[in-house]
Amino acid sequence: MLQIGDVVVYPMHGAGVIANIERCEVCGEEKVYYVLKLPMGSLKVMIPVDNVDNIGLRSVIDKGELSEVVEVLKSKPEKPGGSWNKRFQMNLDSMKTGDLKNVAKVARNLIRQDKSRRISSGEKRLMDLAKQILVSELVYASGKSLEEVETWLDELLKSPVS
Repeated sequence: MLQIGDVVVYPMHGAGVIANIERCEVCGEEKVYYVLKLPMGSLKVMIPVDNVDNIGLRSVIDKGELSEVVEVLKSKPEKPGGSWNKRFQMNLDSMKTGDLKNVAKVARNLIRQDKSRRISSGEKRLMDLAKQILVSELVYASGKSLEEVETWLDELLKSPVS
């Protein structure tokens, strides 16, 4: 069982700290929830303890995986293909895996694509979500502040592609 103060990643939401463990009654049934505090904004997410395995809650990446994510961000973006809604669904499915390297690919591709030609509003929202998820986990994995990670990420994505 996880403890208050543990850092975890909730797919499609990002990384955060378990701030509390609460009991709540829902539809006449008492359940225990982890209260996850995310570093971006003041968002709190309640996760049923008995559903943790099904939703893909995991630990934050380690330093070795951090360098792999940086390599993904620095690598050449994939060429977008198909209609925007097909690309949107492919990117969304990739992000739902919970793998930070997949999230980094989506963020990299959409950010660089948006710089060369405007992306759709749906893709723009997905780009912002991918960046938010990426930043939230990089804060914990790198030990840097939110502002430092955002600046670092912006610089990584501005640099010429290797």
